[in-house]
Amino acid sequence: MIRNVAFCARTSGLRRQASTLRTATPAVVQSYENPWERAEGKMGVVESWSRVMNLLRQHAPADHADLPGPATERMLAAAEERMGIPLPQDLRAWLLQNNLDLPEEDVDDDVACCGFAGFPDEGSFFLGIRAMEKLYANRSMPGGFDPPDQPDHPFWRNEWIPFLSDQDGWTGKFIDVRDGRIGRWFVGEITITGEYASLAHYFDSVAEMLTKIADRNHPVCEVAEGRLVWS
Repeated sequence: MIRNVAFCARTSGLRRQASTLRTATPAVVQSYENPWERAEGKMGVVESWSRVMNLLRQHAPADHADLPGPATERMLAAAEERMGIPLPQDLRAWLLQNNLDLPEEDVDDDVACCGFAGFPDEGSFFLGIRAMEKLYANRSMPGGFDPPDQPDHPFWRNEWIPFLSDQDGWTGKFIDVRDGRIGRWFVGEITITGEYASLAHYFDSVAEMLTKIADRNHPVCEVAEGRLVWS
């Protein structure tokens, strides 16, 4: 069930502010040419996300009604300046459709990640630009990757921007600003890169999941009273 709730996880380092990041990653600010964006353009993301929203509105209207509207170009530009890295065009296009931050009055500055619980699954949620910025600041490293002695197979790179996370910030998905591919991290395990070719491809998988739920063909989720219910 999607609930307008802030999750808490008091892990070390989570109180670092974006100002720390500005001194940590000055060399990262540059333009990246995304081959996928040249081939498909931002409309691929808009269309894929619209399919997700249409399915959610049709089959779980109460959950759909909880989700907020778009970010603004000014909000995104300000976040880019603070983060010290440009947002990929497909990520920008998505945030200009729905910016899934909780309302400011529901946000606790001491928590790891805040979001709308229950979508896209029971244990994780999409991040709005404010939540992305906070988690990015916590993950980024002065040398550009972590650990510093493993540049070819790092746990984290500063070119990765998280857009989905669990409540603790220990696992989630990110977009690589260099090529638009989607990866997955889990603390204590090897980070997976290229799990999906693009954000649009990932949203297509979410739409397929919602279709299975609507057809009552999903093993752990069903719809009750207009909301997704996970077992």
